[in-house]
Amino acid sequence: MPAEWAPQSAVWLSWPHNYHSWPGKFRPIPYLFSRIVTEISRHQPVRINCDRYRQPRAIKLCEKNGADMSRVTFYDHPTNDAWCRDHGPIFVKHPQTGEVALTDWAYNAWGDKYPPYDLDNQIPPGIARALGLRRFENDMVLEGGSIDVNGDGLLLTSEQCLLNKNRNPRLSREQIEQNLRDYLGVTDILWLGEGIIGDDTDGHIDDMTRFYKPDGFITCVEPNTYDKNHALLAANLERLRGFRTPAGGKFDIVELPMPKPFGFQRQRVPASYANFLIINDAVLVPTFRQNKRDREACAIIATCFPNREIVPIDCYHLIWGLGTLHCISQQQPA
Repeated sequence: MPAEWAPQSAVWLSWPHNYHSWPGKFRPIPYLFSRIVTEISRHQPVRINCDRYRQPRAIKLCEKNGADMSRVTFYDHPTNDAWCRDHGPIFVKHPQTGEVALTDWAYNAWGDKYPPYDLDNQIPPGIARALGLRRFENDMVLEGGSIDVNGDGLLLTSEQCLLNKNRNPRLSREQIEQNLRDYLGVTDILWLGEGIIGDDTDGHIDDMTRFYKPDGFITCVEPNTYDKNHALLAANLERLRGFRTPAGGKFDIVELPMPKPFGFQRQRVPASYANFLIINDAVLVPTFRQNKRDREACAIIATCFPNREIVPIDCYHLIWGLGTLHCISQQQPA
């Protein structure tokens, strides 16, 4: 499985339509998606899962907001929801031949929290048919947001998610690791503990720690010792400091402060700057209308990707759905 910073042929999205995912906040979401399509299309193709009945309105909105429509393709793939990182395929690439294929894992909407998800489960086979790619199916539940890879055989994940009984209660840790090795081509699995407060996915890695190079992590920290995230993220930081590269060296670690906590209807949202999306020549960074912290986060991420444009995207409304840029997207390697 290539790292996210490897060359990409496209980014996949699933067009939003489920009002229940953004209760009372849905109205600006399609506009925001069109803005994201516009930014990605400046750099590379965008492929969008969207049923045929919603496509005309979605196309009009993307055109209105300046997307390069020569790089935007809609596919008649109906969905239940918009979280393509998790219901979409995880692409792989053969290291010798360069063949791109996809892996198709079971998907149960984060432990059967948000049924129905029957249409979402059909996205990987639909994409395989549309692109003529080989599909490798596995009945283990796995979401794309629960893992990150460095492209050199290492995979990062969390115990809270992959060992959760609402995912694969009949699989041991060793069996889960073997599936990851067999289907994603990784050799070593690095485990963090718990995810951030408010994350309904049970500890997705893309809300707390990401590879930014083969031997480097960018990881969230919470400076406020009274915040519930402080101890969780500090424990993960200690694990990261204890990890060693295959050559036996220490990883470089960049600390990324969290945004100030906020919520909706007494529910804290899992706002995190780690949910950035790496694309060709750019990094899209979620911001949350916290000017000082937003600027600081963008500056820190810029040090990790000095040759890429940093593109802040206002995700204040998007996060009410409990995810942002990385959660809604899935990169396809070139």
